[in-house]
Amino acid sequence: MSKVRQLTPRKPAVALDTPADFSDKAIAAISKALNGVLADTFALYLKTKNFHWHMSGPHFRDYHLLLDEHAAQIYATTDDIAERVRKIGGTTLRSIGDIKRHQSIKDNDEPYVAPHDMLRELMNDNRAVIENMRAAHEIADEHDDVATTSMLENFIDGAERRNWFLFETTRHERA
Repeated sequence: MSKVRQLTPRKPAVALDTPADFSDKAIAAISKALNGVLADTFALYLKTKNFHWHMSGPHFRDYHLLLDEHAAQIYATTDDIAERVRKIGGTTLRSIGDIKRHQSIKDNDEPYVAPHDMLRELMNDNRAVIENMRAAHEIADEHDDVATTSMLENFIDGAERRNWFLFETTRHERA
């Protein structure tokens, strides 16, 4: 007989119980979707910085600066996403381990990645983040969470722009 029991979900600590006019079901669904987006955003940020730090080759300067710009844009969204979860009454990510449990973007720990492959991998990861943000947008829309849908629309636009830049950068040349 196992002494281990399944933990049951409970309301956050009273000190974290933010007043919100969403149902518990809406808070849980939107928070889960946004925490997934947030975890992927942190994973994409770190991968973008990893590739920025380890860029080499004849287009070093251009790619290095492009990835630094992209990383800054990605990181700039994290606080808004996490704070949105808190504003609606949910709780958000707390650690690197928590990010790992929620992320769908795969890490890249390879000792060397060719510049073209870095950019293509980031393009595909941005595309995945776009898909996750659209899915979170649908969930927020189902629960009439206009502020979350509006925020996500702006972040989707930024991710689509990054995806476009990465596509055009790798379209005709193999670095």
